[in-house]
Amino acid sequence: MKHLFSLGVAAMLAAGVPGAAKADTAGDVQQQCGTCHALTHDYATLGIQERAERKAPPLDFAGNKFQRAWLVSWLQNPTRIRPAGVFPPAHVKDGPNGDVVDAASLAEHPAVPAAQADAMADYLMTLKPFDDLIKAETYQPGTIAKSMGKMNFGKFKGCDACHQDAPNSGGVSGPELYTAWIRLQPAFISAYIANPLAWDPHTLMPKGDIKADAVHKLADYLKVIGEKQP
Repeated sequence: MKHLFSLGVAAMLAAGVPGAAKADTAGDVQQQCGTCHALTHDYATLGIQERAERKAPPLDFAGNKFQRAWLVSWLQNPTRIRPAGVFPPAHVKDGPNGDVVDAASLAEHPAVPAAQADAMADYLMTLKPFDDLIKAETYQPGTIAKSMGKMNFGKFKGCDACHQDAPNSGGVSGPELYTAWIRLQPAFISAYIANPLAWDPHTLMPKGDIKADAVHKLADYLKVIGEKQP
């Protein structure tokens, strides 16, 4: 993916095409990002085996999910969000104390030049098939004591079995959540916690306590820990 992507961007820039960084952005995204990421919701019509064959997370609802500013920044300087990749069973191996992540098996995401990242983010933010789920959200960001939020996140809800709420603290089979607040839209956070299957029928995340106040407490905890991130 990195090699193909870099060649595509480099070729455009080297050719000296006016406005190359922003030309045919939709085509760029479909050609480059679509190599690994789903850009339409067609995968929902496939069998569960589709989940094991994913190369990267779906981007078909990127506009309902991400914070645009974060997306622009991340594309220029990508960091790993999923410690064990998009399909963890494919990236773990036996260790002396149990399974460990096989870092060598994880692909790096390519960095994108600033102008290209800005244009790509603009396009990805137009992908909003779940506006109805966002509009139905009642979540209003609040606050929670960090100690109580952490206890709820780990001991009561068991989220730390799959997710990290601090670097190297928690599970690795799900995306880290200590940057979730700057990465994701608040309404998406709440809606996804409440009903992940409504977004992705093949998600590995189970549907838990769907009571609004319980969902909102978890979202508020992500706000508390996320606001402290640079």
